[in-house]
Amino acid sequence: MAASTTKNPITTPPTLQPGRKKNKIIVVMGATEPENPALLSISPPVYQENGKSKRVHRHHRLLQPSPSSLHSSSPPSHLLQSRVCLCLHVCHPSSCLSPCTNTFQLQKRSFFFCDTLYFTVYLVLAFMWVASQSFHMRPVHRKEYPENLEKIMKPSDFPALDVFICTADPYKEPPINVVNTALSVMAYDYPTEKVSVYVSDDGGSALTLFAFMEAAKFASHWLPFCREKNITVRSPEVYFGTSNHSWCSETEKIKVKYSFSTVVFLLFNSVINYKSCPTMIFLSFKRKHTTWDRYVRVVKETDLKPDALRPRRVEHVVETGNVSNEYVSGDEEREAFSKWTDGFTRQDHPTVIQVFLENIKDRDITGHLLPNLIYVSRQKSKTSRHNFKAGALNTLLRVSAVMTNAPIVLTLDCDMYSNDPKTPLRVLCYVCDSAAQSDLSYVQFPQCFRGLNKNDIYASEIKRVFEINPLGMDGLKGPDYLGTGTFFCRRAFFGDPSTFMSPEIPQLHPNHAVDKPLKSPSILSLAHQVAGCNYENQTNWGCKMGFRYGSLVEDYYTGYWMHCDGWRSIFCHPERPAFYGDAPIALVDLINQNKRCVIGLLEVAFSKYSTLTFGIHRIGLMGLSYAHYSCWPFWAIPITVYAFLPQLALLKGVSIFPKVSEPWFLLYLFLFIGAYAKEYLEFILEGSTFRKWWNDQRIWMIRGLTCFLFGSIEYLLQSFGISAPGFNVTSKVLDDEQSKRYEQEIFEFGVPSPMFVTLATSAIINLFSFFKGFLDIMSGNNMEGLFLQMFLAGFLMVNCLPVYEAMFLRSDKGKMPTKITLISTFLAGALYAAASHIF
Repeated sequence: MAASTTKNPITTPPTLQPGRKKNKIIVVMGATEPENPALLSISPPVYQENGKSKRVHRHHRLLQPSPSSLHSSSPPSHLLQSRVCLCLHVCHPSSCLSPCTNTFQLQKRSFFFCDTLYFTVYLVLAFMWVASQSFHMRPVHRKEYPENLEKIMKPSDFPALDVFICTADPYKEPPINVVNTALSVMAYDYPTEKVSVYVSDDGGSALTLFAFMEAAKFASHWLPFCREKNITVRSPEVYFGTSNHSWCSETEKIKVKYSFSTVVFLLFNSVINYKSCPTMIFLSFKRKHTTWDRYVRVVKETDLKPDALRPRRVEHVVETGNVSNEYVSGDEEREAFSKWTDGFTRQDHPTVIQVFLENIKDRDITGHLLPNLIYVSRQKSKTSRHNFKAGALNTLLRVSAVMTNAPIVLTLDCDMYSNDPKTPLRVLCYVCDSAAQSDLSYVQFPQCFRGLNKNDIYASEIKRVFEINPLGMDGLKGPDYLGTGTFFCRRAFFGDPSTFMSPEIPQLHPNHAVDKPLKSPSILSLAHQVAGCNYENQTNWGCKMGFRYGSLVEDYYTGYWMHCDGWRSIFCHPERPAFYGDAPIALVDLINQNKRCVIGLLEVAFSKYSTLTFGIHRIGLMGLSYAHYSCWPFWAIPITVYAFLPQLALLKGVSIFPKVSEPWFLLYLFLFIGAYAKEYLEFILEGSTFRKWWNDQRIWMIRGLTCFLFGSIEYLLQSFGISAPGFNVTSKVLDDEQSKRYEQEIFEFGVPSPMFVTLATSAIINLFSFFKGFLDIMSGNNMEGLFLQMFLAGFLMVNCLPVYEAMFLRSDKGKMPTKITLISTFLAGALYAAASHIF
């Protein structure tokens, strides 16, 4: 029944709309819902299904659909398969503890150490299994209808949008990537006068500032080009790097403008990679890129002025690393660059805020207003804590409140460009829903990556974290904050839904109306003040307001606190990815990035507000989901034990698993096959392939032996004050040789990282134990008792094939360093000798 005709919404249940599949309920919610909020808090209504009365869960409740519905939700199509897997594995936590005792009772000697170790392993496995079930309780798929927005509101009434883009190191995060991300969101299909882009440069680099000075000029050409051609991919680098678009003279002109207004940064990347002479790099660039020939031809045939594109200008900027006054046009820009003095360092420098574009006066070449574009480098001091990325985001939150104070805030990584210009309209489908406004904190989009090789050898998609698990959390209180691709309601940073926490000054209030231009002295003065390194002293920033401090994974911790405070989030997963980013193409970059996450997760797990105690008590099943993530590092225990202990026993001919003829053998076989079959099924149902699934489980093993293990050790050292916390930025700079090997699906080692030692040692022990066990079985020695250990060693040996290739067969720069191979061989021998005293 229509909402407008509902006379008694408390006693009259909403109408249900069956979907295409049997027993599937579609949830439609939108602007036509009843004005009476009591409908949303009543007990679930009863409906008839197959002749039986059932209650509609609040997450699957449906109001009468209408032509102006903004979004709908439904259980996933493979929910039945997931429930079957859940039933099959229900015996796991209760039964997996028994075999360890029974197994060791079969031996002649008492292995107290091994028995205790395996008991710990099974406890970890049981807990992680139980915690993971929270992701399968109430999965939800959603769909948005942005085409209906204009039926209920005009574009001029759309809420304003502030975009936060964070970068920290121009050597690892090239300015050209950051520029492309900014240009892609500036070109949203959204009223440009309502969009403000803030770039946080925590590296305090004059080159990044110079990059955006050039980007502001190029934006006046790029934005009208996107509108006129109605292109979907609005990152210039990606658009011009693909061939699936039509070429014309106008496209040629805009590409030349882009190529040569940013060539300084391309050359800068080359200097970083190859440490070469800038002059030679520029000549090489001319030879390798046909764009140079196009540039010469287009300059002759059109009225483009080449004065600003002189090679000497490019060479000088790259060679000196500084931007001299001759390249700056304007007193404001000259004043901004003047702050880069001899005493200016990335750890100690004053606040720099530069407004490049202001939407009340700056227009593109067609006369349309341009979005605001603001560069922010917060004040840094060696004597003040800066709280890494969370501190930078809180600074942007305050600076943006002073300057624009948009009710919606988008956070993006510097390399995460927009892949769909209509993404903000999808967000409005939830933000403009009156039923969701009261407790909606953010709308999360999945992280997707471009440039992955065919089978994703490093499992960079992280499909379980970015796609599968958020669907399950969406049916509880919503997905966790993934750190990028997230649209926040600004109000959510100030207390819980029912209790507002007032900021220290009224200009930071989320409802404060900014009535002065961005460049007015009072606005800029206050913006510099709130970006100061000591501003947060004696305030609630980081503990009760804004992004939360206390963990290196500020995204996970912030989302955790928002859900604990009573906020809700939504997972928006459209068919076309909303954002694309760059994934690491070197194994060392991947495990270093994961090691930082491991330390941050342990900081949360063992904090006063631990997910294991406070979280589960506060938000129930949702807390169990967060506990599963915070206990990820514990995977290092079972992975490390299973990678070494059974194989060492196999080398000594000792059986520690049940024999083939024993009943417990069937349980081990069932758990192994069932667990892997379930993982494989989930991957396939989400559109993945067998090879990608195989690489994902391989990388999971590698993580357990490297970043999970070393991250846990580093956290322990940090807890005892032996080491200090740090934040390593993942390199986004691409090496040609590395890229070629990555495309050929060859693992990249190259760097003598200590984390490779355990991986290589495990590979060696599994290799020798498998062949030793094979010889024992061939000679008729204890074939029944050693079968499971042989199977495990063979399984890990197949997973380690890229490691063997890197250690013994390769000669390129990406091979396993000889130093690591020698150390690992020595350690493998030492462990074999130690096994004689254990078995």
